[in-house]
Amino acid sequence: MGEAELIGLIGLGLLFGLLILRVPVGLAMTLVGIGGMFALSLALPHVRFGPYLMQFKSLLWTNMASYDLSVVPLFVFMGYLASHANLSRDLFQGMNALMGRVKGGVAISAIGACAGFGAVCGSSLATASTMGRVALPELRRLNYSPRLATGTLAAGGTLGILIPPSVALVIYAVIVEASIIEMFRAAVIPGLIAVAAFIAVIAIQVRLNPALAPATASLPKEERNRALLRLIPVILIFGAIILGLGIGLFTPTPAAAIGVFVILVYGFAQRLWGAEGLTLGKTKDALLETAVTSGMIYFILFGAEVVKGFFTRAGLPSGLADWAGSSGLDPWVVLIAMLIILIILGCFMESLAMILVMVPFFWPVLVDLNGGDYVTAATAAYGLSADELKIWFGILTLIVVELGLITPPVGLNVFIINALAKDVPMVETFKGVMPFFGMEILRVGLLLLFPAIVLFIPRFFG
Repeated sequence: MGEAELIGLIGLGLLFGLLILRVPVGLAMTLVGIGGMFALSLALPHVRFGPYLMQFKSLLWTNMASYDLSVVPLFVFMGYLASHANLSRDLFQGMNALMGRVKGGVAISAIGACAGFGAVCGSSLATASTMGRVALPELRRLNYSPRLATGTLAAGGTLGILIPPSVALVIYAVIVEASIIEMFRAAVIPGLIAVAAFIAVIAIQVRLNPALAPATASLPKEERNRALLRLIPVILIFGAIILGLGIGLFTPTPAAAIGVFVILVYGFAQRLWGAEGLTLGKTKDALLETAVTSGMIYFILFGAEVVKGFFTRAGLPSGLADWAGSSGLDPWVVLIAMLIILIILGCFMESLAMILVMVPFFWPVLVDLNGGDYVTAATAAYGLSADELKIWFGILTLIVVELGLITPPVGLNVFIINALAKDVPMVETFKGVMPFFGMEILRVGLLLLFPAIVLFIPRFFG
């Protein structure tokens, strides 16, 4: 190991340490990148620190001016508008009107609402937080087991990162230069499998132990009809966005713009028939929240570029790829090891940060497994074309990032839900998510064994 690689490894260790200590992700990346480059310039005469700093004049602007990334603030704004327009509440109440009379139906409704809201929100943490506030009071009112109630919402929140449109999918596609539309299409079937699997987990649990869900939500007919009526426009809005993206009617940025416009119109129109909808004050709040969140995301992207420059000059990605290619390890062993590392890191790191830090390391390894020939590596190792490998690996990456959000001892979704249910011991919430965790492991295994599940829709449209 050379001096540059050693400095790079020390920098990587410092970065993980700062992230575990909850230093803001963008700041941690920027500090490690600048500090690491300064250390490299002192140790290696050919590495110059001045030219490295000069890139900062245009680096942030370059990220923000990227057309592919312009979709990020629009999707974020769409999610906040949906929340302020009470679409999350309407979605849950409508699902509850459909499923509430089934044993465990309110928990099943929460999963359906998480999937629907996650489709427009694109953030697992935001989905868990929003749906926790909406669904948890109803679950507690009906005396659902605290373990089942909190575990369901923590697990349901993970659906936000995968079900398209997803900010994380956009970021991954930009990193590996994949088609955003193809990534969205590939995520549909795995996302639906996750929803069906989570519903099955709830149904099995309440059948084996009816005390977990002692009451059903039997709504008066008039209230039930109102809830179903409010569900229709929500399904139409979300469905039109997802379907339009899937069939190629519009690309992600126009889709997000259309979604923002439709939700704005519907949110203000609700007030015409006396419903609680959007106001100018709520719209202003959504804009401010979007500015804060988008600024955070762009700062993380800026920090990722800074630290990536350091790691590249230190030779870490190429060194890891060379080691994997010459190690003689089976490509499947390498891939599974990567997924396990991502699950472990997901306990401590925010999902977007983990994608930005780890994918630039792992992706070159997959490319170079068979001597650096991109197409040969993809085809010989996994039986996939080069573009298909990007898509398949991306979906697997996002699923295991989801897993990290509910993995003990530091699953972030569990902490979010537990903060909303302060009287429920943390250990109970972790026990509640374990059946869902087991089902997610089975889903990863299924997609590993049968990549065609992920690639079915992209191949159909290809």
